[in-house]
Amino acid sequence: MRRLSVLWVLYFVQGLPYGFQILALPVYLRGEGVSLTGIGLASALGLPWLLKFLWSPLVDRYRHGPLGARRSWILPLQGGLAATCFLAATLSATDGLTELLLLVLAMNFCAATLDVAVDGLAVDLLRPEELGYGNIAQVVGYKIGILTGGGLLVWASQWVGWKGLFLAMGALVLIAGIRVLAFRETPPPSALDAPRLGAILRALGTSLRAPGGLWLLLVVLTYKTGESFADAMFKPFLVDAGFEQAQIGLWVGTWGMVFSIAGSVLGGVVASRLDPLRAILWAALFRILPLAGQWLLAVVGTSAEAVIVVTCGEQFFGGALTTAMFAYMMSRVDKRIGATHYTLLASLEVVGKMVASSTSGLLADATSYAFLFAVATLLSVLFLGLVLAVRRPLLRPPG
Repeated sequence: MRRLSVLWVLYFVQGLPYGFQILALPVYLRGEGVSLTGIGLASALGLPWLLKFLWSPLVDRYRHGPLGARRSWILPLQGGLAATCFLAATLSATDGLTELLLLVLAMNFCAATLDVAVDGLAVDLLRPEELGYGNIAQVVGYKIGILTGGGLLVWASQWVGWKGLFLAMGALVLIAGIRVLAFRETPPPSALDAPRLGAILRALGTSLRAPGGLWLLLVVLTYKTGESFADAMFKPFLVDAGFEQAQIGLWVGTWGMVFSIAGSVLGGVVASRLDPLRAILWAALFRILPLAGQWLLAVVGTSAEAVIVVTCGEQFFGGALTTAMFAYMMSRVDKRIGATHYTLLASLEVVGKMVASSTSGLLADATSYAFLFAVATLLSVLFLGLVLAVRRPLLRPPG
């Protein structure tokens, strides 16, 4: 439980700046008169999360012995993240837009690199039977961090001001650092002693060439494809169906997040009680139902009750699938290069979702919402078939 609490705190911290960027920053930029094109380009501030695999081998390679392999990265990165938050607090809400954007970029770099080290720590610490619970800490901690950085602190800024928002964010990071200082890191038996970069890359290549290694990459890349197609266009669909923005925000943003967190918890419990791959199969099977429900809404028509049921169901089973998949990814990682190997898989997962969500609008414009949701449902069925077809090599232990 002590280890899980440390992981929860660390993943919570990583969600703070990203939550601010994706939930609060677009509203602020639009209020300052920034064009929609500029707001769209500001999403590039999250690029460190996509590119972190490029420098992840450095996290496995370099370490300061007295602190521990992972804490020697985690503590300085927490310090850097806190420092950028405090620097942002020196800016006013109306001046220094360029400086603010650069600081948000720096926050994301610190948080994304921190994520690499924390993922490596999780791979080192968690026993097989703890992978599901460990990834509950990961997914739920990160989601609550996003809600705090992009929702709670922004809401509180009406009383504490712009400066207070960033001061509070920096203070939360420092509190997490105190928690990490009190945690004693012990290296796992399989850890390499500061492996050279060449050895890290060779070990990664060996793992990818092991039985089921390439199938694993395909599964990680595609497990959210159908869901991402549907999610990207579901809110525009509801707007075009005549629902108010406040209703959509309540159903999708608030209730949806609550059900997503609940599903993440259930997915982690099932992944610990059964095994992660079986949890993936069950979650992927049930996820098909709300996706088909979205298609029915587009074909038959909408009602508030039907939208709420479909939204909560999709978020619930999507959250369960995410946690189960993350647990499975950790079970397949070569522990000697845990940060590098897991980060590669996590980056591939982001690419799969990004490609689907970024092209969903083109498909919807060219066809219809109904056709898009039908494709999303079909892709989710095909993913289930893919896992069933290749489950034998996927069940083999990592090489």
